Amino acid sequence: MDQSFSYLSNLQTELITRALCETNQYTKKYGVALSQEEAKELAIARSESLQLQKRIEFGESILPKLIFIFCDSPFIYQDNYVDTLERLQDIFYLYKNESLDELSDDELLSYMKEQFDGICQGSLDYLEDTSLEEFVRTIRARGYDALKEYAKKLNPYEEE
Repeated sequence: MDQSFSYLSNLQTELITRALCETNQYTKKYGVALSQEEAKELAIARSESLQLQKRIEFGESILPKLIFIFCDSPFIYQDNYVDTLERLQDIFYLYKNESLDELSDDELLSYMKEQFDGICQGSLDYLEDTSLEEFVRTIRARGYDALKEYAKKLNPYEEE
């Protein structure tokens, strides 16, 4: 049984590593790319993060989507790319749990990107400890409709 699980785990890591390397075709135009080793490191970190947050992921990993959304950020450079992706992944899984899964992956990722590039100015600590914490507290207290209200509070000059 352990051998079968180990084989499946290794196969999954290999498939995710390959998928992450394929994102380089898109991300290179933003000056960031993953080596094979870095992609494997992220795939392994994914498993650890899921285990830490007591989550399972069916289908595709969230990592490629996270990469496509964040690769054009003015706060992400090749030097901090892998560490930033790893931390964003951890934050994503944490806040999927904290939001009681009331938000879709796309909603949470969009909010994270907006905050990361905006008020957080690329600070992962601010994103995790302030922006998302307040956001999730609002969602838990008042439900999904609070999402629209909260977005309006952040951007009071945005037209309907």
